[in-house]
Amino acid sequence: MRSSVIVLIVILSIGSIVISLGFLTSEEYLYVPEISSQYEKLTIYKNELEKINQQNQQILKDLENQIKNSDDVHIDQINHEIAVIHRIIEENKAELEQVIAKLSQMEPKP
Repeated sequence: MRSSVIVLIVILSIGSIVISLGFLTSEEYLYVPEISSQYEKLTIYKNELEKINQQNQQILKDLENQIKNSDDVHIDQINHEIAVIHRIIEENKAELEQVIAKLSQMEPKP
């Protein structure tokens, strides 16, 4: 009888330790690396948006040069393409500003 009580106490102790370790190693405590991961992803996204914006500005310059050097009847189409590129650039700038604002809020403190 006495040995069975000791065995039950040992089993309960081991079970409590396993459950405690399970709670201590849960993903809730790993949330901080996720924030830095989000920061890194936003930084990469910001850099990609900047590249896209530069490419769109280059396309815009090329289209404007085509108009200057063209006697073509398709100038209306080129003007439409320029308007579309202008709109895309403005949308990218707005999104880039939002990403930069979010990054500045999330910026890791040294």
